[in-house]
Amino acid sequence: MSHFDLKLHSIDVAALGKVAVLLGGTSAERDISLMSGQGVLQALRARGVDAHAFDPATQELGALRQQGFARCFIALHGRHGEDGTVQGALELLGIPYTGSGVLASSVAMDKTMTKRLWRADGLPTPDWRQVASADETVQALQTLGAPMIVKPAREGSTIGLTKVHLPHECAAAYALAARYDPEVLCEQFIAGDETTCAVLGTGAQARALPLIRILAPGGNYDYQHKYFTDDTQYLCPCGLPEAEEHALQELALAAYRSLGCRGWARADIMVREGDRMPFLLEINTSPGMTGHSLVPMAARAAGLSYEDLCLALLATATLDTPPGATWGGAPQ
Repeated sequence: MSHFDLKLHSIDVAALGKVAVLLGGTSAERDISLMSGQGVLQALRARGVDAHAFDPATQELGALRQQGFARCFIALHGRHGEDGTVQGALELLGIPYTGSGVLASSVAMDKTMTKRLWRADGLPTPDWRQVASADETVQALQTLGAPMIVKPAREGSTIGLTKVHLPHECAAAYALAARYDPEVLCEQFIAGDETTCAVLGTGAQARALPLIRILAPGGNYDYQHKYFTDDTQYLCPCGLPEAEEHALQELALAAYRSLGCRGWARADIMVREGDRMPFLLEINTSPGMTGHSLVPMAARAAGLSYEDLCLALLATATLDTPPGATWGGAPQ
């Protein structure tokens, strides 16, 4: 029995209709998306859902309507998947989808905009500078101090990320990040406990899943250690004092609501060693669903199986503007 009241017993699987699992896509995270999507597809089929794989890299999104799909489970990651573009297309097609809407998806994908909104709402996030050249990266290092993180502002899975210690490392770090995005973010490095917290639901009904603490070899939680090795340890229960875990869950919920997220997401939080001050790094509105992924791990700790998690998320599929809604009193 799940610790979360997701009303799985009341989900009418037949009423969900024909479901497209959007996977693959064209971003740098395509391979991870394919793994996530295949897992979701198998899970939904195991629960009796009429689910089919749909890769936007090989089919036009307009085919979703032509092929009679009633809703979409978005298992895309990165550009053109969780940045509001696919969400906008599905809004125009009138096909409900999982996860956040157009605005929240777009903002959450942009780490700089996310940090600005969090800072405006009084939520803690590491200091940062947005840079447009290697020289500006050196200046950011002088301002933020070493070590410093250099990364694309709109990319995920630690792709294009470098930890910089010395000025002569800045040019290569900037060049790598700029390969993936012309907007490059320099961020103050926070040494301490690396944690992540998944959130399910919307608004006041949103709930945080158990916290996960991540122990990567040498503290290097990179792309390889995220997805392709078993060297990284994931602690769930996290082993932190109960009051601290609760405070971090509340911070994740505040970060989620600040951006207007819905359905589900996962917030990454560093806890600074020494004073135990938490810092929000980013929020992922289309988290991974692979064998190494963290939301399914946290869900299991809350008593929710992978299959039931997928079914519950699918049941939340919606649109920013529900069918039949009107603008300015006139029917659309």
